[in-house]
Amino acid sequence: MITIKKISELSVGHYVVAIAEQTGQFTLTQPDYIKSKLVIRNLSKKGVLSVKVDISKSLDIKKNNQNVETAVDYPVAPFPQTPVIRDLNRARKLFNESKEIQQQVITDVQNGRQLDLRPVADITGQTMEAIMKDPDALACVINIREKDAYLLEHSISVSVLITIFARYLGFKKKIIHQLAIGAFLHDVGKIKIPDKVLNKPAKLSHDEFELMKTHVNHSIKIVKSLPGISNAALSVVALHHEKLTGDGYPLQLNAEKISRYGRMITICDIFDALTADRVYKEGYCHVKAFSILRKLAQQNELDSPLVDQFIKCMGIYPVGTLVELNSHRLAIVDGRNQEDPIRPKVRSFYNVEHQHYMMTEDIDLAVNEDFIVKGVRADDFNLDMNKIVEFLLMEG
Repeated sequence: MITIKKISELSVGHYVVAIAEQTGQFTLTQPDYIKSKLVIRNLSKKGVLSVKVDISKSLDIKKNNQNVETAVDYPVAPFPQTPVIRDLNRARKLFNESKEIQQQVITDVQNGRQLDLRPVADITGQTMEAIMKDPDALACVINIREKDAYLLEHSISVSVLITIFARYLGFKKKIIHQLAIGAFLHDVGKIKIPDKVLNKPAKLSHDEFELMKTHVNHSIKIVKSLPGISNAALSVVALHHEKLTGDGYPLQLNAEKISRYGRMITICDIFDALTADRVYKEGYCHVKAFSILRKLAQQNELDSPLVDQFIKCMGIYPVGTLVELNSHRLAIVDGRNQEDPIRPKVRSFYNVEHQHYMMTEDIDLAVNEDFIVKGVRADDFNLDMNKIVEFLLMEG
């Protein structure tokens, strides 16, 4: 049901679908929830007098505790304006600490010990706080992982991705933390899968794939037994391979039974699987991965509005990815331009024509004649991403 509400009648939780009356030229890019009173004040400042609200989708934040995810309880910092490379070492340290915790989780499961949730909660909490301040630095780290550490790092990366995504959507901190914990543990059941199947460098046979699918059941059983685990975290573990068409696993749930959390984790899980390098497979560039996500959404396997929001959240050219400029230089995306997302801030470092590293240059493509020809991968030029980052750090 659509109704018109004056700005003075708006409250947190209302689902705004269009501008009804205004004195200015403000354009609503897409329907969305009112996530804070600051949003209402900003609309008023832009001359918006009234808006169209879909009451059926609006959330009564005061009365319905299950929907408090959309009421932000922290100051939403804008995406950082300083070059992300400068903060990379701190973010990498946090990522490496997460790997140590993940390795302990794996060891405990292998040895039949009860998992200790406290270290997981602590490291995901630290990660969440870091992302609240600077989501780009950790996003950059997950783009420069080692090929041979996929199984260890995948869950950490998915946890980072869903934290960044939930922050972007304006979830409460408590919910974000629960989702991060669930994502950190979502693939723990893979420890129960035979190594010859888990690490097979080729397409799995039908029987092997059926065996692989049981990892979700193992994950659910392990995580469900943890004292203090939340329903939100458990739903992330249980739903990360379900599809809106009902063709997913292990429960083959249809769309109406898959929560928003489940839809989010599936997008993050697929995106990381598509973009990560592995020993036997190179990952796709981000633009290609976004294209695949959109195709899956068109096939009704993924939530289409959420896929679009995820792509907007990550950025067309995500921080930490490589691009080729029209000036025959390679550059790393080092910052966003919110007003012009196809022209981010980059740092050039490599001459493609002469195939050598060069003195770095910080370039704001929004005010420079250079432009991006395409997104690329280090492997396209026989380069190593970690060596590129080390070079950039040495260059300051």
